[in-house]
Amino acid sequence: MATLVTQARLLAGEGWKSYRLLDSGNGRKFEQYGLRRFIRPEPQAMWSPRLAEWNADGEFVPGSDDDGGGRWIFDNPVPEDGWPLDWRDGIRFNAQCTPFRHLGFFPDMAPVWDWMGAQLGERDNAQTLNLFGYTGVGSLALSRYGKVTHVDASKKSVAQARENAALSGMEDRPIRWLVDDASKFTAREVRRENRYDGIILDPPKFGRGPKNETWRLEAGLPDLVADCRRLLDEESSFLFLTVYAVRMSSLSLAGLLNEHFADMPGEIEHGDLAVREDGDGARLLPTAIFARWSNPR
Repeated sequence: MATLVTQARLLAGEGWKSYRLLDSGNGRKFEQYGLRRFIRPEPQAMWSPRLAEWNADGEFVPGSDDDGGGRWIFDNPVPEDGWPLDWRDGIRFNAQCTPFRHLGFFPDMAPVWDWMGAQLGERDNAQTLNLFGYTGVGSLALSRYGKVTHVDASKKSVAQARENAALSGMEDRPIRWLVDDASKFTAREVRRENRYDGIILDPPKFGRGPKNETWRLEAGLPDLVADCRRLLDEESSFLFLTVYAVRMSSLSLAGLLNEHFADMPGEIEHGDLAVREDGDGARLLPTAIFARWSNPR
């Protein structure tokens, strides 16, 4: 029976050559992506900045409502089609200033990719599933351990994921790139009686599928987690769930996993994702909450 760890965990990421969190404060964050620096909104940065000045190439200025609108303002030329960055293990990806304030990947996911790799160990025959896979950096990281099924409702994101695979020289890796609604795909996999060794899901608060299906996190997540559980068994290694920008506790996510994974071996944990600032006096900037099930074998 899976053990529920009630004490929250912290999963903190550090900067690397292609990415650094330079500073944060006053509801914003100051980041470096390769040779370029940007300012973006960050409501959780309620403290004051450490640096006296933020000299950025561009800033995303949010709209006046809560619907995620806004626009980029640039002080220096920035390539519209993006520019390549590196993670490690040969993984490369294209950073780009998107209309949604993101830059084509989520830096705080780097320790998650490391954690998933640790669960799979030296395997090269694992079957993993990346739901809401976005631009595919996580799928490329998982592909060193075996076959990956990458699912995202956005045709544009899946196309970018394929381009990132080509940029990394990994277009021949065993990855299925699918434009599909995550909930519908997972339900079909249950009916097919398929199984996976690991699942990662990073659902948005709100979204639409390729056929205009509507996704709302609070309404859709319980059934999706239930179906994910049916795709895992006692020989599986993990499920990792991240949630951004919601009024929800990580403990509630853990409770949801506990309902469906109580009959499984291993343990259920929950907590915060964070990124550590660069330099002296570095602080931890929380970015998301998570819950995870793991089954060390």
